[in-house]
Amino acid sequence: MRTPFIKMHGLGNDFVVLDARESPLPVICSKTASAIADRHTGIGCDQLIVLEPSQAHAFTMRIYNSDGGEVEACGNATRAVALLHGEAARIETAGGVLSLEPSQGGATVDMGSPRFEWDAIPLDYPMDTLSMPVGWGELENPAAVNLGNPHVIFFVDDADAVDLGTIGPEIEHDVLFPNRVNVNVASLIGPDHLKLHVWERGAGLTRACGTGACATAVAAIRRGLVGECVTIALPGGDLTIEWREGEHIRMTGPAAESFRGEFEWDDFA
Repeated sequence: MRTPFIKMHGLGNDFVVLDARESPLPVICSKTASAIADRHTGIGCDQLIVLEPSQAHAFTMRIYNSDGGEVEACGNATRAVALLHGEAARIETAGGVLSLEPSQGGATVDMGSPRFEWDAIPLDYPMDTLSMPVGWGELENPAAVNLGNPHVIFFVDDADAVDLGTIGPEIEHDVLFPNRVNVNVASLIGPDHLKLHVWERGAGLTRACGTGACATAVAAIRRGLVGECVTIALPGGDLTIEWREGEHIRMTGPAAESFRGEFEWDDFA
């Protein structure tokens, strides 16, 4: 079975997109997803994105990390899908319904409302999620935010100085986080301007993470570090995040199509 795919990226966070809105695909298991994502023997990507029909909205977006696990949300992939779809739409994800507004070279995405309750993150036991009384080595007192997927955010003097590749997996798999967690380390580099590095749950270090940027901006706004419109500088480039207490988060940034191709399904089944 020859299966077409579209390779896309948002600030270097890259995706293989399978469009099954009109032609159904075989059932995707974690083995198939991880095989497609493998950068040595597969197509290679941070996330596999599958578009499927929806009865209530324009379509459904399913997201698989490179380890094969299905996750709830991916902001960069949502911008890429908006660019691919080509018009404003509301789509279903496991993390909720999102609104897309494609623009020249990218998109603005309504990422919904953040959650802060300890059991919505979720955490293993109750605590203040704005300044959590926990730490891992040099990283202490993080904030926690759920954006359809769980995030923990550390504010430090210099995000570049943190060895996130070493400490990220430890935090991701800590028993405090029953569903594991995305780990964000940020530092203030100017007025309403943050530098961010992300260890992404199930994918590792990434050049960009849209939900991580949103979670970090929200946490920084709640702590009074920045105003309501924030530039987040990631290794792959910048995102603009807007949020006011009680409202939805709006994320704006670029996305691009890299190339198209096709593969034999049985090679990855």
